[in-house]
Amino acid sequence: MSYDPQWPQNGQNIDADRFRAQFSGVIDLINAASSITAVVVDEVTTLPAGAAATAGLNLIGSTLHFTFALPRGQDGITGPAGMDGAVGPPFAQAVVDSVTTLNPGDSATVGVSFDGSNVRFNFAIPRGNDGSQGPPGNTGNDGGQGPQGVQGPPFAQALVDGVTTLDPGQPATVQTSFDGSNVRFNFGIPRGNDGSNGNDGAPGEVSEAMLSSSISNAISGTSNNTNSVGTLDSGFADADMEALRQKMNEIILNGRR
Repeated sequence: MSYDPQWPQNGQNIDADRFRAQFSGVIDLINAASSITAVVVDEVTTLPAGAAATAGLNLIGSTLHFTFALPRGQDGITGPAGMDGAVGPPFAQAVVDSVTTLNPGDSATVGVSFDGSNVRFNFAIPRGNDGSQGPPGNTGNDGGQGPQGVQGPPFAQALVDGVTTLDPGQPATVQTSFDGSNVRFNFGIPRGNDGSNGNDGAPGEVSEAMLSSSISNAISGTSNNTNSVGTLDSGFADADMEALRQKMNEIILNGRR
């Protein structure tokens, strides 16, 4: 039986077998989260202008699967009859200005702003609690403790390599790759249609409120199945193992909603 975050309800009698299955489900989720080796974008859908962006997340085996639904840009404002209105500034790219590590248990935050051409992000992500000490290595030929196992590559961060402005009406695209430590994204986002003929049409603009709303809706639509995955709470004396533990906890806590 898999983990059920809705059981038990307040006032409900607890069945021992089902309660034991809940613990087994939590362990399965922890084991699944610790074996992520790849990230795949399965689908990117273009929504009507003004619709809320959404993102879906699913873990299949050791691969994270994403689905995105992104709204196209708003059509330009129609000006009076006459000359063509001026085209508003393009959405050039998404820029991550900073990623700050918070203390375990703090709430993750995202700050977003628009400087006229770039959407700028500032992330604050809590690190996980210290993990428990792993088992010792195998015994060597001389009876002493054998060497520690080789450390796997850490999941360092998500990087946006580029954002391309597409022509109006083209579908939005997302390409992703994994270079051994970083998940890398390339976005293609269509600009809005030019305004109808008119004198001195007002430039197009994306407000900070619209961006914040889209991001909030996208985050709220992601899976909350990982909320029950525990973090690794005990620190390691080895610096490389400690760095790996902290990155693993960042992934676990960043997935909570």
